[in-house]
Amino acid sequence: MPRPQKYRRVASVPGVTFFKPAGVPMRALEEVHLSLEEAEALRLKEIERLDQASASERMNVSRSTFQRVLASARHKVADALLNAKAVRITGGNVEMAFNRFRCESGHEWNTSGGAGSQPQPALCPACHTPGVPSPVPVARGAAVKSRGSERMSTKLV
Repeated sequence: MPRPQKYRRVASVPGVTFFKPAGVPMRALEEVHLSLEEAEALRLKEIERLDQASASERMNVSRSTFQRVLASARHKVADALLNAKAVRITGGNVEMAFNRFRCESGHEWNTSGGAGSQPQPALCPACHTPGVPSPVPVARGAAVKSRGSERMSTKLV
């Protein structure tokens, strides 16, 4: 029996999730489906310019998993650009975390409530060290429900 797949942490759902070549009618286009984790891997590597170790840590996956996700995303985007296909960003096995904090010792936790509703905690609940740094950069507002930690798993049809 295979091991269950880990949720991949993504910062947010992109505001625009569909792209198509200009001047080509939809009925004439094939679609390439890019998962939310593939879009996040591209964002972390190409937009934020993170190295593989930092990006894999932000997504809460191993470096080899991050590399596979990134390679798949690059292949799909290249296919769409060079073969005039539409790109739809949807689905995936992702975790959307709001109000997530990490202390200097590495403990992570969620606070209850919606995005931005909780003040920064003064102490880590695990080790009680003061001076908890800023929230973990895993969510900046997304188009999903904003509870303590939101997980969603969707399959492409």
